[in-house]
Amino acid sequence: MSPLSADKHGLARAWQQQTRDSRDTLFLLLGIAATLAPHFAHLPLWASAITALILGWRGLLAWTSRPLPGRWMLVLVLSISVGLTWLSHRSLIGREAGVTMLVMLMALKTLELRARRDAFVVFFLGFFLVLTNFLYSQSLLTAAWTLLCVWALLSAVVLAQMPVGQPSIKLAAGLAARSTMFGLPVMLLLFMLFPRIAPLWGLPADAVGRTGLSNQLDFGAMSEIANDDGIAMRLRFQGEPPPPAARYFRGPVLAQFDGRSWRPAGQNWPGASDNLQVQGPALNYELTVEPLRIQVLPLLEMSPQTVGSELDLGGISVTRSPELQWTAPRPITERLRLNAQAFFDYRHGPLQPRLALQNYLELPPGRNPRSLQWAADLRRQPRFAGMSAEQISPALAAAVLQHLATADFAYTLAPGRYGEVTPHLIDEFWFDRRLGFCEHFSAAFVVMMRAMGVPARIVTGFQGMDPLPQDGYWIVRNSHAHAWTEIWVSGRGWQRVDPTAAVAPERIRQGQALQPAPGALGAALGQLNPDLWRSLRGGWETLNNRWQQLVLNYSRQDQFDLLKSVGIASPDWLALGRVSAVLIALLALGGGIWSIWSSRPRDAWSRQRAQVVRALRGLGLDAAPHQGPRQWATLLQQRFGAEAAAPSLDLLAELEQSRYSPAAAPQGWRDRLRWRLALRQALRRLRHTADPASGASAPPHPSSSH
Repeated sequence: MSPLSADKHGLARAWQQQTRDSRDTLFLLLGIAATLAPHFAHLPLWASAITALILGWRGLLAWTSRPLPGRWMLVLVLSISVGLTWLSHRSLIGREAGVTMLVMLMALKTLELRARRDAFVVFFLGFFLVLTNFLYSQSLLTAAWTLLCVWALLSAVVLAQMPVGQPSIKLAAGLAARSTMFGLPVMLLLFMLFPRIAPLWGLPADAVGRTGLSNQLDFGAMSEIANDDGIAMRLRFQGEPPPPAARYFRGPVLAQFDGRSWRPAGQNWPGASDNLQVQGPALNYELTVEPLRIQVLPLLEMSPQTVGSELDLGGISVTRSPELQWTAPRPITERLRLNAQAFFDYRHGPLQPRLALQNYLELPPGRNPRSLQWAADLRRQPRFAGMSAEQISPALAAAVLQHLATADFAYTLAPGRYGEVTPHLIDEFWFDRRLGFCEHFSAAFVVMMRAMGVPARIVTGFQGMDPLPQDGYWIVRNSHAHAWTEIWVSGRGWQRVDPTAAVAPERIRQGQALQPAPGALGAALGQLNPDLWRSLRGGWETLNNRWQQLVLNYSRQDQFDLLKSVGIASPDWLALGRVSAVLIALLALGGGIWSIWSSRPRDAWSRQRAQVVRALRGLGLDAAPHQGPRQWATLLQQRFGAEAAAPSLDLLAELEQSRYSPAAAPQGWRDRLRWRLALRQALRRLRHTADPASGASAPPHPSSSH
């Protein structure tokens, strides 16, 4: 036998030699550890470490059957936990602090498992912690994991309800699984009919800020987005999707520059981007957006308005800002599904110069002197001298783009950090290193255009989609994040200019996502089969999309549509509540009937015994289920005499013969019914004999009626 096999057999024997209390405690600790595991990703490091140490310590005490620590030790650890929670969150209330304290209380409570009531406190804390997992993620993996945790906790509850002997964990797990299956219909009905009350229903949400977009743009920060190829949006078009070069999803518009960071336009910049005019056919599409950390909803350029009433942001209304962003009053932390439309033939912004346009010419004083000088030299070239106001801005933009295309600029996701040697970031990029990606080119382009007197700004969002749809949905990933620019042209308004297209045209023409270096797993799978990793990821994302579309995006409108499908012409909250109440009442009634039915004896002999016992007790006899027909006959004979009880005695003898005689054939249901009616009539005559004043028509005792 190998050493590994010997170790396994040794652990199995040691497990079997554990007492029931130790075994059940260890199983409960495993369930608690599984429940707490998802929380370790967002708990403070000290909380995760202390929780792991406490659970490990409690498991060691259970394995070695050692006594639990005293209360002073628990008070000390609790005091330290409260103090560290305050230092970490500056509060003891709220989601983060509350979950931290709840985890610590759960861990400490395992050190007080001295009685069954302590175990039940741990059970219910565990169920509540399972629920708190959804405050951070509603993904399919989270749902599957929490279902396993609930199963483990229910199995521990079943074990606690079996006080005799040492029942197997397998038996308890089977009973817990059956109980869970019985509760699934109620869960399904509550999911389908329980009112979606915003914004409570939108909380929880998946982790905020996974799109990589922000309300400001720091020079070089977008390189981190390339490492996240998670899904940002899913789209389904009514017709053909737009061409790759038109797949721009407009997000935050940034206009203020301090030399390193770009921020949105100030509130004192009104009126510079109104007058949206669209023409031509509209492209209608359905959009599912993952949770954002920004207040801007990225929509295809240009989206003048949303269509219909399906835009539901958990009670938040979005409005179009002067920069043509769709903004909400707070960050969007819920997964959204909406219908929208886009026009690709549009014009927006003022057609003639306005005072507000001067704000889009501002540059930080004393910064990037070489770039400003380069722009001034370009602007003074004779070829621009005789141009009209309508011609000068496009011509200057074309000259800057030509310089980007012909000089030795390189598009790369690893340009290194700018600004470590000099505060003049644009100078360093434009003249010295010339390495960067979309935000570097866009920021430098806007600075050059402003230096030449052309109003310009940066637009961030997404550009491009996956080359093929999944499950009918086109995928926009976080790595499709992009930055481009807009310049103001007299007589035409704001015009999109994408400087990245001058250096890396394939990035725009094909809508390619930012491609980071593959990880170890991706590189290994790529060498085995280049399409394997892509296929695995696509299959998982398709499954996850089904989960999101059918479960997470099940909305109030879907509930009302369900009521319409069952014949309710004008569904509202009152109708939804009535249907829910009726179905829950029917389920409760059905559950009660099933409980009564399942408590009845399963076999015919047991049912006959129960019927005889009830009938004899109705006559005042002390009959018991463990007795047999002979003992029951003796009770009748002692109470009523052999002559009066003769018919009943014969029937009981027949019952004994049918049950215990080797030559007896199994009774059919007709024989059992005949025998039961005969016994009822015989016992009724005995009751009449015992109480002659009642008359022959006196009703039988309720206990003997079958």
